[in-house]
Amino acid sequence: LENNGIKTHYRGLGEGDEPVRVDDLASPTDTMSISLAYKPEVRHRKGSYHYEDLAGRKNFLIPLEIVFRNYVPGGSSLRERCLPEEVGIDGREWPEGEVELESPVVEFSTKLERQDRYLDEERAFEISGLNREEFGELKRIAAEVNRLLTERAKERGFKHLDGKIECIYDSGEILVADVAGTFDENRFSYAGRSVSKEVLRSWYKNEDREWYEELVDAKEKARGGQVEEWRDLVDSEPRQLPEELLRLVSNLYRAGANQWLKCKVFAAPEIPQIMEGLEQWKKKNNS
Repeated sequence: LENNGIKTHYRGLGEGDEPVRVDDLASPTDTMSISLAYKPEVRHRKGSYHYEDLAGRKNFLIPLEIVFRNYVPGGSSLRERCLPEEVGIDGREWPEGEVELESPVVEFSTKLERQDRYLDEERAFEISGLNREEFGELKRIAAEVNRLLTERAKERGFKHLDGKIECIYDSGEILVADVAGTFDENRFSYAGRSVSKEVLRSWYKNEDREWYEELVDAKEKARGGQVEEWRDLVDSEPRQLPEELLRLVSNLYRAGANQWLKCKVFAAPEIPQIMEGLEQWKKKNNS
C-alpha cells in the first residue's frame, strides 16, 4: 500500500530495519510487526454514548469504521438507510437482487460501541478527533484502499462487493490499521458465489431462525441506545454448525487465500471444486 500513497505502521521494527512487502516474501511468514495506539474512552450514560475529547492527543485509534461499497446486495442495510437515487441509481425503488454502484459509496459506523451503528458524516466527523482536512484525508484513504482491493480482486478472479477499514491518527498522519481485504471484513464473490463469512451467516438465518431473530432484536435495542450490552438480552444458544459445512467453509477460506496470493500457502482444493461441494451440500440439506 505504501507505493500508492497509503502508509502503514511499522514501529515494531528494530532500529534501521526496513519493512518487507508481502509480495516480496519468498515464502509465507508467521511473523508480524505491530505498534500500539491509544484507545479512546467511550461512556454509555442515559441511553447514549459519550466520546472523549481527543484534541491534543498525538496518537489514537480513530473511533470509526470506514465502510466502502461497490455493490448493494438484496439484503444490504444500505437499502433501509437511503433511497437508490441518493447513491446514483435511477428511481425511488431499489431493484431486486444485487446492484452495482456507478461510484463507490463511503460510509461511517461506530467502532467502540457494543453494537456498531451507522452515522451521518457530520456526526462521524464530530467523534473522529480529526480536523476537517484530516477527515477529508480519512475518506480519501478509504476510497484508495477500496480501489486497490477492487483491482487486486479483479486480477485474481474475485469481485469485491464491499468492505471496511479502521485507522489510527499518529502525529498528523492517518495510517491504515488492523487489516484490509480479508474474507471477514470484506465481501467477495467468485463466479457469482460468496467468498466470505456470509456463507455461515446465511446458514443461521435459514436453519436457526429463533436464535438469529433474538440476536437481531438484541442488537437493534443496543443500536438504539436502550441497552449497552446486547449479549445480555440473548437467552438462547446458537446451534452447532454442521461438521461438513465447517470443513467446506474452512477450505473455502484456504483456497481463497491461495487464489488471492497466487501462492499455494494452504493444502486445499481449488475454489471451483469447493463451490461445487457447497452447492451439493446445500441441495442435500435443503439449506
